[in-house]
Amino acid sequence: MGRGHSRVRRRARGSAQGKGLPRAGPARRRAVSAVPLSRMQRWMQEVVVHPGDIDAALASRRARAALRGTTVEDVILPSRSLRPADRVAIYQGMYLLRMEEALESDYPALKHLLGATKFSALVRDYVEAHPSVSYTLNRLGDHLPEFVARWKGAPRPAAAHDLARLELAMAEVFDAEETAPLSEAEIAAVPAESWEKARLAPVAAFRLLAFRHPVNAYFQSVRDEDHGHPSLARKDTWLAIYRREYSIWRHDLSRPAHDLLEDLVAGKPLGKAVAASLARGGRSAPTADQLFRWFREWAAGGVFRSVRFR
Repeated sequence: MGRGHSRVRRRARGSAQGKGLPRAGPARRRAVSAVPLSRMQRWMQEVVVHPGDIDAALASRRARAALRGTTVEDVILPSRSLRPADRVAIYQGMYLLRMEEALESDYPALKHLLGATKFSALVRDYVEAHPSVSYTLNRLGDHLPEFVARWKGAPRPAAAHDLARLELAMAEVFDAEETAPLSEAEIAAVPAESWEKARLAPVAAFRLLAFRHPVNAYFQSVRDEDHGHPSLARKDTWLAIYRREYSIWRHDLSRPAHDLLEDLVAGKPLGKAVAASLARGGRSAPTADQLFRWFREWAAGGVFRSVRFR
């Protein structure tokens, strides 16, 4: 993992460094084989994901219940330099580091906003509430936006929540199944008079979001070398995210553009969606030409995968 950890690097208790420990005899080996594999697996998970130190993990109610009176010395053999508890402590210590590494890969801007120390504390509290329960870590951070919104350690929970929502959407778009967008030929084949009744479906790798803070600008500033961060003061913003040709695209939208696109991906016919957008009015109301130009840009950009007329 690249750095030391107190649970990994400490000297085995009650032994001299480098001195061999007694090996297990036949009785202990029989105790190991007597514990069913399912109980061993449950016990190992309870110990590894426990948020405390190794002693607290081994003494926890759920870990003790899994072994049903058997001790760690009965199920884990010592090595030449480590006692059974210290061997398990290696895995327990690495677990939290691995969880932080996985969450950092999906939430780099959130880590930048919070700082390394607070992000580590967030990960510790988060995985205690939402431990990994799958063979893959791709979905480990699915609950992080809602969690950070309520987390007492967040200096700006509302902005952190919006930023986490943005990064989660990007992770979802990255992992979404590949669906082919409408081709130029398919778009050109639709008669002009039929577009009014056209209902469009977006590609699977697409998300439409509304925020209370300018988090897309902040996210971009984290990627920029100079880190010229914008203010995260309250400001409504709208964003479309989609994947095309192995790249993730983020497009800032105006409120009218967001509302039109929201109607379209919800399945409203193009003509009715345009009419609804015009009816909303307001000082920044778009013209019909602007609305159709937006639609053509989205279609050419690969946002839609299919079109139907009923």
